[in-house]
Amino acid sequence: MTGKNLKRLRLEMEKEGVDIYVMTLADYHMSEYVGDYFKEIEYISGFTGTNATLIVTADEAGLWTDGRYFIQAREQMDGSGVKLYEIGTEGVPTVEQFIESHLIEGKVLAFDGRLFPYNWYKKIEKIVDKKNADIRTDLNLLDSFFKERKPLPKEPVFILEEKYSGKSTKDKLSEVRAQMKKYGAEGYLLTSLCDIAWLLNLRGNDIPSVPVFMSYIYITQESCFLYAQAESFDVKTLEYLNNEGVRLLSYEAIYSDLHHIDQKSVLIDPDVVNSELVNELPSSVTLIKKPNPTLLMKAVKNPTEIKNTEAAHIDDGLAVTRFIYWLKHTVGKEPITEMSAADKLLEFRKAADDFIEVSFDTISAYKENAALMHYEPGHDHEVELKPEGMLLVDSGGHYYRGTTDITRTIVLGPISEKEKKAFTYTLRSHLRLMKAKFPKGACGANLDILARGPMWDLGLDYRCGTGHGVGHILNVHEGPNAFRWNVKNAEACTPLLPGMITSDEPGLYFEGEFGIRTESEILVVEDEKTEYGQFYSFKDLTYCPIDLDAVIPELLTQYEREALNAYHADVYETLAPRLPKEEAAWLKEATRAI
Repeated sequence: MTGKNLKRLRLEMEKEGVDIYVMTLADYHMSEYVGDYFKEIEYISGFTGTNATLIVTADEAGLWTDGRYFIQAREQMDGSGVKLYEIGTEGVPTVEQFIESHLIEGKVLAFDGRLFPYNWYKKIEKIVDKKNADIRTDLNLLDSFFKERKPLPKEPVFILEEKYSGKSTKDKLSEVRAQMKKYGAEGYLLTSLCDIAWLLNLRGNDIPSVPVFMSYIYITQESCFLYAQAESFDVKTLEYLNNEGVRLLSYEAIYSDLHHIDQKSVLIDPDVVNSELVNELPSSVTLIKKPNPTLLMKAVKNPTEIKNTEAAHIDDGLAVTRFIYWLKHTVGKEPITEMSAADKLLEFRKAADDFIEVSFDTISAYKENAALMHYEPGHDHEVELKPEGMLLVDSGGHYYRGTTDITRTIVLGPISEKEKKAFTYTLRSHLRLMKAKFPKGACGANLDILARGPMWDLGLDYRCGTGHGVGHILNVHEGPNAFRWNVKNAEACTPLLPGMITSDEPGLYFEGEFGIRTESEILVVEDEKTEYGQFYSFKDLTYCPIDLDAVIPELLTQYEREALNAYHADVYETLAPRLPKEEAAWLKEATRAI
């Protein structure tokens, strides 16, 4: 079917006189995860990952994605007519390099400007000008034949009470306006769905597992205009908006309204705001290009958010621990598949009174499937678990108290020496980062070597970051904090600050064999202050045993063994009183000192 859709797209390109058409996996807000309405790349290529750019010419079609998805993309696009371009691999051109090499004088490059950020548009505009070609951003070629496209979601919006958010919307708006003044901005165009939800203390359900709602905000010193779909708001939320000084307007009206604003200077985040919105602003407006100030504000969790998140993690760790116990005691005795295991884990999570939904689709990957970093189990391709090998389970939950993300690789039976070594190397990496102590001003790029070091020593690595920031009942992946060594510039290295929550998730992946990942969340806290300045360290938030059945103790240093034993002692002390007697006894053995 995907090959047929690619042919349809080329017919539309021919009709419109388009020589190169570019698509991306995004919505109008540059969200990482998108609703079904925006899954155009899947419709054309079959690829279902969360990061992709697709370029189509009359005789070529290429898809660019990152190392998390190389194996998956090759499998899903087989026979589609689309070639995979592995981002970051030697000899592979970037999207921009490909466009520049294929664009010919007088030809037309086109894309839907609502789906691409302003910065990318300006970069492409330079290439088009250099090539003496033309650019069109006012059309979406799939609209004429993508009849299966789902409508834009309009799910109900709900209020996140201050006992969960920890700060009122009025206070947050006051902080944003203070930052606008600092930048000399009379207006502020905010389009990131997570930032809008955070700012207004509202949540929705327009993107699966990301509790946000389709919206834009335009802020001045006197006013705050929310552009959203009126059907999503009931009387209670409308009254709430009115009390907070927020006026609700039609979602689509943002484009025409921006064309008539009176403000002379407008703050935008050019990496997030879509290019069509910016192009609607009056030409006289001065653009103040800065990262969204809300980005850092929401990344540093306030005391209420931290306290609630810590409590949510105990319930979440309890659910995953009970799941591991059930899995180890049930596999081989009754049929279990990757998908039914994921369903069982959800049952355990639902035991918490304030559970909302999973924070992303659970990755339940058995044996060689775990080599696909973002493998998707499904009822249409059931894989049965046996009392052998390992199951990698990457999962998380949204609770009213906070968001969780945890990965445990679970031994189901006999495993090879290679698997044990890989598990132990991954554990070493995980522990090294978890126990880090670092000076104020250090960023994730400075600390990433702690995790990768044990692997680099062996000539091993993994094609993804070591960790990402975690949203508070928002996107489970949140910036600007992250553990990633290959940042492109100094600005991308945001200092780690107390209150930031980041995942610690190194792994090893062997295509066709197995995959291993160990992930917990860690909170930046203040440590000692010495003559060399203030030091920070991490507080463990995740309580769940790491499978000792796969650990080779002799490969751990004394420091690492002590760190693991201390972590497991905390897990047992925290969870055992909340477990049934038999499960508590099992946990005591599972967290024994080595």
